[in-house]
Amino acid sequence: MLSVHSISKSYGLQTVLHNISFNLNPGEKTALVGPNGCGKTTLLRILTGNEKPDGGSFSLTPANARLGYLPQGADLPAGVSIAQYLAHMQGDLPALTRELELTAARLAGSPTDPSLQETYDRLLERISAASESAGRAPALLAAFGLDGLPPDLPVTALSGGQKTRLLLAGVLLSNPDLLLLDEPTNHLDMDMLEWLEGWLSASRCAVLFVSHDRTFLDHVATTVLELDPGTHTLRAYPGNYSEYLDQKELERGHQLQAYSDQQDEIARLTLAARRMRSNAVFRKGGKADSGDKFAKGFFANRSLGTNRRAKAIEARIDRLRGEDAIDKPRDAWRMRMEFNGNVETGRDVIVLQDLSIGYAHPLLSGLNAVLRFGSHAALTGPNGCGKTTLLRTIAGVLPSLGGTCRLGKGVHAGYMTQEQEDLDPRANALTSLQRVSNLAETEARAFLHKYLFTGDDVFTPVSSMSYGQRSRLSLACLVAQGANLLLLDEPLNHLDLPSRERFEQALGNFSGTILTVTHDRYFIQRCATHLWEIRNGSLNVQEIS
Repeated sequence: MLSVHSISKSYGLQTVLHNISFNLNPGEKTALVGPNGCGKTTLLRILTGNEKPDGGSFSLTPANARLGYLPQGADLPAGVSIAQYLAHMQGDLPALTRELELTAARLAGSPTDPSLQETYDRLLERISAASESAGRAPALLAAFGLDGLPPDLPVTALSGGQKTRLLLAGVLLSNPDLLLLDEPTNHLDMDMLEWLEGWLSASRCAVLFVSHDRTFLDHVATTVLELDPGTHTLRAYPGNYSEYLDQKELERGHQLQAYSDQQDEIARLTLAARRMRSNAVFRKGGKADSGDKFAKGFFANRSLGTNRRAKAIEARIDRLRGEDAIDKPRDAWRMRMEFNGNVETGRDVIVLQDLSIGYAHPLLSGLNAVLRFGSHAALTGPNGCGKTTLLRTIAGVLPSLGGTCRLGKGVHAGYMTQEQEDLDPRANALTSLQRVSNLAETEARAFLHKYLFTGDDVFTPVSSMSYGQRSRLSLACLVAQGANLLLLDEPLNHLDLPSRERFEQALGNFSGTILTVTHDRYFIQRCATHLWEIRNGSLNVQEIS
């Protein structure tokens, strides 16, 4: 289906991809993993023709295979409605039918023309696929929560999340033979995620996808391709993401043992060579003044032989430290975080009593819940159900419309917004942290280094930062303020897989209280003690065993 041969790509002196080769077979579901910035999106853009490699090539089999691509942050075409966009993606049946009629007329006049016959057959396939897509469109739109939108609604009127889901729906309706998906799980709630997992697993098309949702990776991937940020090369691992992690851990254990054995061997040989050198000097010096010519020659020859053996051992040591050296396995790149806030609060940290929330009109009413000290609660529910509104109300950003929302005694809440709009776009990382911490520049820069802001990175304006950088800066500011209640609105959205794992470790070590909006099922299973689920207008609270 897809064959990639020795692709390389650099930007100036910065190598991104080096000698990348792999095959993707029909029906295979392959995950592309690696930390942010390692080249995953660049590779997908090369495979779609949006970028050119510096070297290497790739090919599709058959050459006319249909390619579907979902890029990150793509824009919908301006001036079209939802119905027009979907018709374009799934194939315009009337236009295809007219083209088929014209081709049939030309074929009647030249029945032996192989190119016309091939065109006719290809049009029949496209018409069949477009008819099939038209039949599937209503169910697919419903799965992505778009079925309630008027078909003639301009795509420019959609929210950011709706646009992303419409783009994904269009790509799936295009009947691709090969799907390239760059973070397709963004803006999908858990029901949508499960639907997409089922669709991809049942689909006959090959899929190469990037995702930071580990449950999604486990449920969909049959192969994992890892881009190494250090060597810029790629390795394939059979199985899903959990199996990939097991293989990586096994590899690391073997390499660590081999490295340790080699270091022991170097130490043993070094000691042996040193002893030989000492013995050679002793023999030469001990007998040189004896006046015995025979002994003098005998020990000189023995010293010469000992020196030769010492040199041979030292040459072997040089090889073990050079061309035959086994590298010490390095720790995977991970974001370092520490949460050290004051955690002394009352037992009841958040208390909701008959709470109504919303803006001009109530979105949710009659909410009752208590979050106890030390609990780590995940707030879930379908997109648009009111999760962010509830978090904003608890944080005091939005007033309640009725009932009570109360924080316990001694609670200091730290609120991280979904898009980090609390950051001043004119400020940089250094000044942003100093505004909330009163740290001196040296201390602030050392603190920011833990969040991967190194060197002149601390002077990058917020307006020029990537989403991932803004997430890290928001987290740093949250920690520096000493919060003992963390209110996090989808904090994992812009973190890569290694950073998500480190983030979970940090939250696991945080002895305060947490309420976080998330759709990451893996995160919920590992970190949450309670589940706050909004469904059908009600808030249901349950303990996770």
